[in-house]
Amino acid sequence: MKGFWHDAVEFFPILMSGVVLTIVVTIGSLLLSTVLGLIWAMMRVSGIKALSLLSASLINVIRGIPIIVLLFYLYFVMPDLGVTLSALQAAILGLGIAYSAYQAENFRAGIEAIDKGQIEAAQSIGMGWWLTMRRVVLPQAVRIVLPPYGNVMIMMLKDSSQASTITVAELALQGKLIASSTFKNTNVFTMVALMYLTMSIPLILLVRHFEKRAGKK
Repeated sequence: MKGFWHDAVEFFPILMSGVVLTIVVTIGSLLLSTVLGLIWAMMRVSGIKALSLLSASLINVIRGIPIIVLLFYLYFVMPDLGVTLSALQAAILGLGIAYSAYQAENFRAGIEAIDKGQIEAAQSIGMGWWLTMRRVVLPQAVRIVLPPYGNVMIMMLKDSSQASTITVAELALQGKLIASSTFKNTNVFTMVALMYLTMSIPLILLVRHFEKRAGKK
């Protein structure tokens, strides 16, 4: 046990640099997936057949491609097409695109859960489709999608470790580099697991709070 604490003190600063990149990747991809997911969802419920079909097709394609393959494509293949991304940019873009499909389904479910009578009432007083969405539907849908949105945050935090496959020096890769150079696999990866857990627990509690609030309504 004494050896573990000695290693923890020694390796903590290096692992913390990985934590910073983990948080950057998670927040960046979360914001991107939220924007893209909302766009896909709005297209699905727009009532325009072509947009709905296009959105459904995009979502199915994105969901059918493993995240790691998407990351490899963005980082290794795109330069052949004249678009060069840094490892961090590719990680944020790849995770953001991958999770936009799941965000879209969450948002669509939240929008479709709103009573259609409210939409009809808004339109009967002269509100257009976009104004109805902005003032009537989306404010209520946000409360519905918060619990699954929180679960997406937790999954995205953990899946940020896949960015290590394209050389982003986030927490998992920093742990792997330390372990390979010191052969202290048990201590290093125990620290890595504890640091992921420390970042995840506040999100887990936040999701539980959202679920309790949603259950009271």
